Amino acid sequence: MDWMKIVAALALIMFIIYLFPRARHMMENSPKGSSSDWMGFVVPILMILLFIMFLIQLV
Repeated sequence: MDWMKIVAALALIMFIIYLFPRARHMMENSPKGSSSDWMGFVVPILMILLFIMFLIQLV
């Protein structure tokens, strides 16, 4: 096994160990989204999907 692969694997494990507690803390203390926040996310995604479907129909 190449030593660079071992170092890369160890670095990846260290990043996961370092970031996991901080990510868990952010998830627990983040503000919760309301229905208007979700609609502000869903409407543009739906418009993009409809536009892509329209482009596919043109082909």
